[in-house]
Amino acid sequence: MTQPVYSPSRTGLLLVDPYNDFLSEGGKLFALLKDVAQDVHLLDNLRAGVAAARQQDIQVFYVPHRRWQPGDYDNWDHPNPTQRLIQQRHTFAKGTWGGEWHPDFVPQDGDIIVQEHWGQSGFANTDLDFQLKQQGITHVIVMGLLANTCIESTARFAMELGYHVTLVRDATAAFSPEMMHAAHELNGPTFAHSIVDTGTLISTLQQH
Repeated sequence: MTQPVYSPSRTGLLLVDPYNDFLSEGGKLFALLKDVAQDVHLLDNLRAGVAAARQQDIQVFYVPHRRWQPGDYDNWDHPNPTQRLIQQRHTFAKGTWGGEWHPDFVPQDGDIIVQEHWGQSGFANTDLDFQLKQQGITHVIVMGLLANTCIESTARFAMELGYHVTLVRDATAAFSPEMMHAAHELNGPTFAHSIVDTGTLISTLQQH
């Protein structure tokens, strides 16, 4: 993989699902990913990566999962296994603390919040592609949760739509080291144009 050039006017940071239920102590899913998140210093890297993007005037896009509401997935023909779990746990419930942004990742003026995704891809049934195209974005940097589900699905879809895709291996987490390995060592290299750590990303961004 060659080192990409990130033109600020053509690059977008996709911040996927930065909810309290994922990122905060006491969140419904935090305990499941806590060990991996601590091992890769997830919160520090997310903070640093988002800050670096903002410093370079790179457009930040929030790519949020559907906030659960009563009735969601009821009477669906075929909800997927994750949706069934959300139905049981009320993950990211609208109007609750768990469904709010982590306090370090509250949208700022000028950030773009795309429509909530029902499944794992931030593109499917949302306006993400439309919003990226309206901003002239050709390169996407993908951070957030989870490495082997929403990050992988969103990044794969971005590649299929013709975007240059960068994965940031330590600005994401999963429920096990095996899932992280699959996301970055097995699957990621089949679709991502660049897979980097946060330090490498920041130093690359600062060169432009």
